[in-house]
Amino acid sequence: MKHLWLVLLIGLSFSFSAACGPKKTTNTDTQDPVEAGEDEFVQDLTTIEGRWRDAVHTALSDAFTSKTIKIGDYTMPIWWKVYGEKPADGRSLYISLHGGGGAPPELNNQQWENQKRLYQPAEGVYLCPRAITDTWDLHFRPESDAFYEAIIRMAVVFLGVNPDKVYLMGYSAGGDGVWREAPRMADHWAAASMMAGHPGDVSLLSLRNLPFMIWCGGEDSAYDRNKVCAERIAEMDDLQAADPEGYVHEGHIVAGKPHWMDGADKAAVPWMAKYVRNPYPKRVVWCQGDEMKEYFYWLGIPKAEAKKGLVLRADIDGNTVTLGECPYSRVRVFLNGKMVDLSKPVVVRTPEKVLFEGVVTPSDELREATLRARGDLSYSFPCCVEVSL
Repeated sequence: MKHLWLVLLIGLSFSFSAACGPKKTTNTDTQDPVEAGEDEFVQDLTTIEGRWRDAVHTALSDAFTSKTIKIGDYTMPIWWKVYGEKPADGRSLYISLHGGGGAPPELNNQQWENQKRLYQPAEGVYLCPRAITDTWDLHFRPESDAFYEAIIRMAVVFLGVNPDKVYLMGYSAGGDGVWREAPRMADHWAAASMMAGHPGDVSLLSLRNLPFMIWCGGEDSAYDRNKVCAERIAEMDDLQAADPEGYVHEGHIVAGKPHWMDGADKAAVPWMAKYVRNPYPKRVVWCQGDEMKEYFYWLGIPKAEAKKGLVLRADIDGNTVTLGECPYSRVRVFLNGKMVDLSKPVVVRTPEKVLFEGVVTPSDELREATLRARGDLSYSFPCCVEVSL
């Protein structure tokens, strides 16, 4: 069976209280409308990208003006500041998650205010979202992902951000969020850095194509953070040893430092800035996390079949896509001219047999449908092959 699939257009077992965060800083720098960045949107309805930008601009204009995103029953206040001159290829975006956790709103609000002053990139939009709840898992609840995706779309359309230069970082409870959101949204980030958080039972397999940094104080013994972070650094070492082209990482257990590392972790900002997202990696390792995903990089699966811990592995070599470990009945392989030679036959196979072989026909309808469905300019695909296993 072979056919093109058109995307439909559509408008822990571990738990603990993380009611703590970094020390309050004394930087009194404040944001004004110029520093916050002005709306850079220019309407162009003649192209697929232009129509998508126009739709995003309409949908998120109130959020940009009010600095508040509302989705369903949840509300996320956001704050940002723009640093440096805009590069020719677009600005960077740093999404920085605050500490706090299972605590009264006043404490989480204080930690949000503190996060605004913790880091300062040389260039880019530094954006701090206020978590949508005050629960211990405040940054990685299932509803959180839609907010992060909306932040990225807003920054791309309104502030001239390059979607391939989006970075995730967070301290304490924010670090808890990075542990979970980095792998489950790895296809959105250029790099990520976790500061003083606890990984719980998260799988790191999906970090294969995401440069990842781990920071923890050597004396940060609450919930054994120092021990489990050291164990996760060793785990990343092992993953990279087995797959040398993947799992780029750096880990720091800062000797003598407790939960607050006295700013040693600020080195993460220039480290992340060295990397740009590759939305079309030749190898993808996809492990489902706590929030089930239908798409990841250039792959799609039946969302109803997704379960936590299921792993899909896929490789591209020339014009051949090989599906390795695969627990799903069907897989969609999205393609463009940067990944394969569209003038030649494409082969999709398992190690045992060929599932598809043929020339695929690009479709503007599919390009527009995938862009609207995924909300990411890099994932606007002209071709798709769906195979049954």
